[in-house]
Amino acid sequence: MRQILFAGAIGLFLTLVGTPLLIKLLARKGYGQFIRDDGPRTHGSKKGTPTMGGIAFILATIIAYIAAKLITGEEMRFSGVLVLFLMTGMGLVGFLDDYIKIVKQRSLGLRAKAKMAGQLIVGIAFAVLSLQFADKQGNTPASTKLSFVADFGWSIGPVLFVVWALFMILAMSNGVNLTDGLDGLATGASVMVFGAYTFIGLWQFQESCVNADTLTNPNACFQVRDPLDLAVVASALMGACFGFLWWNTSPAKIFMGDTGSLALGGALAGLAICSRTEFLMAILGGLFVMITMSVVIQVGSFKMTGKRVFRMAPLQHHFELKGWSEVLVVVRFWIIQGMCVIVGLGLFYAGWAAEK
Repeated sequence: MRQILFAGAIGLFLTLVGTPLLIKLLARKGYGQFIRDDGPRTHGSKKGTPTMGGIAFILATIIAYIAAKLITGEEMRFSGVLVLFLMTGMGLVGFLDDYIKIVKQRSLGLRAKAKMAGQLIVGIAFAVLSLQFADKQGNTPASTKLSFVADFGWSIGPVLFVVWALFMILAMSNGVNLTDGLDGLATGASVMVFGAYTFIGLWQFQESCVNADTLTNPNACFQVRDPLDLAVVASALMGACFGFLWWNTSPAKIFMGDTGSLALGGALAGLAICSRTEFLMAILGGLFVMITMSVVIQVGSFKMTGKRVFRMAPLQHHFELKGWSEVLVVVRFWIIQGMCVIVGLGLFYAGWAAEK
């Protein structure tokens, strides 16, 4: 429990104090946001705002995790390190994308194939490694079975698992990336989901099959490797994003950029896969799913009928064009995300209680 508290507090402190330093550094180098001409006109004032702010919470999360371990004298576990690897690897791909946008002053950074190749390399490495390094109980960080609040059904095998893991990683990364269109929207939504995974990891640790001898109903235990470590990572991310939100909320002093959005999406997917809550992520991260689907619907409708369903996609821009202020859209979307987290945690508890 102390690990979780230390990780969250240190992550919060580091981004609160460190983000202003990063803002000054990026502003000095002229690393400002490039605004697309086809976006909402009100976004023109955002041009030049320092971007690549994801660097702040990526570094803060890693430092907070390591510091929490050193302070408490606990060992770093493979599952936690693996999620941090996925987060950092995806963040590096996003950093390259952001850097090219800034240097070449264009809305597109890495070429689509290059960006996809980078995501695939990181995702495949994560998926393969997550099936290695079994603990004494034979649990690896990930499972070849599909999961909701726990594993269910037959094993899909390592090859299909890698494909499934890649789908989750790409879906969540792009989902957070699409959500990151208004000041603080993606950051605040991510704080809520990471908070949920802090609770889930702690609950799984308390009801772990490792402690089956002391549980009232061993049949309801969780076969998850390193659940407490996943909670520590989630807490570090929650704290780091919370501190970053202080500077990222409207009017934003800094944007996370693809550096941050791809990293957060990777971390969310990694936590879902390693905690065996893959399908539950679609509910916990309901806002990201909703915004992604708005783009899918918009593109599909235009290609099939030549008509658009929304005034603009992603969905948050549709409401901007309807006359909602940016802050109003963000707050109402945060409320939606909060409800998704409540429903997701309710289903998680109900699934455990049903087994018990």
